[in-house]
Amino acid sequence: MSMIEALNSIGISNGMITSAVITVLLCVISVIAGRRLQTIPSGFQNFAEWAIEGLFGFFEGIMGSKACRRYFPLVATLFIYILLANYSGLLPGSGHIKGLAAPTGSINCTMAMAIIVFVAIQIIGIREHHGLRYYKHLLKPFAFLLPLMALEEIVRPVSLTLRLYGNIFGEETVTESFFDLVPIGLPVVMQMLSVLMGLVQALVFSLLTAIYIKEALPEDEEEHL
Repeated sequence: MSMIEALNSIGISNGMITSAVITVLLCVISVIAGRRLQTIPSGFQNFAEWAIEGLFGFFEGIMGSKACRRYFPLVATLFIYILLANYSGLLPGSGHIKGLAAPTGSINCTMAMAIIVFVAIQIIGIREHHGLRYYKHLLKPFAFLLPLMALEEIVRPVSLTLRLYGNIFGEETVTESFFDLVPIGLPVVMQMLSVLMGLVQALVFSLLTAIYIKEALPEDEEEHL
């Protein structure tokens, strides 16, 4: 029995193995990019800084400068991880080779990230409002709307979970079906669309996270930017 088969036998799925590989890969890339930093960047450091600055500029327009500087690591990490997780499903043999499957094609993975976002939003809200006063927003505009406002908060992680999982799982299923029907030509087109879909879904998840963080901040936050 191979190591991957042994892991599968104890409940560790192929998606979990791929997720672990992606995590290690991101850690290695981070170490390489951050090692021996130069004032005038070149090579891989130049590319890494260009990519991060581009992401920062995008989310800064949504969250504001101060909030983005504080919470950009969370949002950017989600975007990069989800992007690589989505694209891992495009690798030859993904879903058929043991140990290789798109993590975001599993509802467990997307649910875990949605829960992380939900918990992070509560922590951010409580910290930024200096206590449980954060939950006063559930009483606005009218106190009798509390059940609906609370339901909206709970629905957010459910929405994040199902949106990402549904799109990635559905896209993989459709692509595989088309491949069985028309093995030449059409699958290439579907793979090209999958590249775009993977980017869009990573962007949507991280964008909604940024919006939720912005909404958790005090109303006068912009005055202090």
